[in-house]
Amino acid sequence: MNKKSLFLKVFKKAEAKYGKVEKRLAAEEWKEEWQTLIATIMSAQSRDETTILIAERLFEKYSTLERLASAEYEDVLSILRSINYNRTKAKNVIAAANYILDNFSGEISDDIERLVEIPGVGRKTANLVLSEIHAKDAICVDTHVHRLSNVLGLVATKTPHETEIALQKIAPKKYWSRINRIFVLWGKDVRGRDRKKILARLNV
Repeated sequence: MNKKSLFLKVFKKAEAKYGKVEKRLAAEEWKEEWQTLIATIMSAQSRDETTILIAERLFEKYSTLERLASAEYEDVLSILRSINYNRTKAKNVIAAANYILDNFSGEISDDIERLVEIPGVGRKTANLVLSEIHAKDAICVDTHVHRLSNVLGLVATKTPHETEIALQKIAPKKYWSRINRIFVLWGKDVRGRDRKKILARLNV
């Protein structure tokens, strides 16, 4: 079976199992576009449930991009205290708010090359923003997507960026924006790198 056929077979089974799961992920359901970007910055190496609660507190205190840009580092850090890499993230969310105001007039760009210029934004965050905000075809590769794609033999890559490029070659575009949510829910459901155990979760 070639890799494109393997992807379609595996993804369709995964979507059948996880596609109707109502669990909210960190980048989803924010009222403002900038909130989606900031919450995604905060979500790196952190549980979605934790990120969402902390982001809600942050946005309650700083309800506009301008207010967040003017925030004091220590005040933001106090809100982010219980999240992983809180010091770096506190610095980045303030810097990102300023960068968006100064360079994008407060709007969130739909150009990945411009998005990755924002402090704290790598390709994972940029692709998620393209998908969530601009409804563009984009593959967001986080740790779950990277791990599952390699364990399942869809790709043989060492970095998330390599995984993104490899998946683009085998996954039809109409699936790109759905890969992250399905693989994240699947990845949370089964840890490790045991291929049989991972596939066993697709009891459909």
